[in-house]
Amino acid sequence: MDSLYHHLAKVELHCHLDGSLSLPTIRRLAKMANIAVPPTDAELASMAQAPANTATLLDYLRPFDFIRPLLQTKAALRLAAYDVCAQAAEENVRYLEVRFAPTLSQDRGLSVAETIQAVVAGLHDAMQAFDMTANALVCGMRQDRSGANTAMFQAAVPLLGHGLVGGDFAGDEAHFPTTDLTAEIQAAQALGVPLTLHAGECHCVQNILHALTLGIPRIGHATALAHEPQAIAAFVAAGATAELCLTSNLQTKAANSLAEYPYPQLRAAGVKLTINTDNRTVSNTTLTREYQLFHAHFKTGIADFLTFNRNAANAAFISAKARTALSQRLAREYAPYL
Repeated sequence: MDSLYHHLAKVELHCHLDGSLSLPTIRRLAKMANIAVPPTDAELASMAQAPANTATLLDYLRPFDFIRPLLQTKAALRLAAYDVCAQAAEENVRYLEVRFAPTLSQDRGLSVAETIQAVVAGLHDAMQAFDMTANALVCGMRQDRSGANTAMFQAAVPLLGHGLVGGDFAGDEAHFPTTDLTAEIQAAQALGVPLTLHAGECHCVQNILHALTLGIPRIGHATALAHEPQAIAAFVAAGATAELCLTSNLQTKAANSLAEYPYPQLRAAGVKLTINTDNRTVSNTTLTREYQLFHAHFKTGIADFLTFNRNAANAAFISAKARTALSQRLAREYAPYL
């Protein structure tokens, strides 16, 4: 069965660049940045991966502090984007959206446009090498109240449709709720930036509900919908898509246990679900492993995986024509397994 899940065609919408770098690429990036790293992979993994059990979301985010200095040049960002795509392509991801925060790669003077162009170049390198399509999303940081998020989206707009397809807000959700972001979200929307949003990782269902009132069509994680029937009904009524990240959510205690994880309720209610890694390296996972976990814990079947991938195709920030073509390809590639 492991081989089966590996071979299934996949779509992933929620994958963070800086949380998904392979250990060999981290070593290459560290050499490029003249930063010393431990000699063994076990030691390096301890710096790049979150513990299997973390106390809070902020504990989970600590490995990102280690990675940040490695992603401060155009060459580094290009290599990183290629690396994430190469990992995804190896397990038959046909469409991938890679998200990153430009402001976190400006410590050595890169502009927002330069960071985006570098990531897009890496995605294009990967598309030349692998049978996949990859696009970029830019993330604003919730905790940044300096105005940098709006400036970042303004700088990103000319690149929309050229490898950049949308945006997101990530970061410290517990202390910076969606209501704090309203003006910035609306400013990004006014610029024409399609948005997804991290919401519901901190047992805060109101962050999800407020995002829905702002017309955001995709919610990253959405875990706080658990045991909230009225909120689930509102999510369905809005036609929103949930970007589920099982391993990550258990690590961060967004769901304290599998018994609390909202998948059964969301599935029964008809929520549009998708399966994602969130952070391949930080969570020490792959998309194949996530599928295995959904099957093992929730008896998710092949037909369900096809549905979830078609949900992802339909929610992708690409043209209607491209969504239809991707969905049709998924149907063809799943047909032998159904």
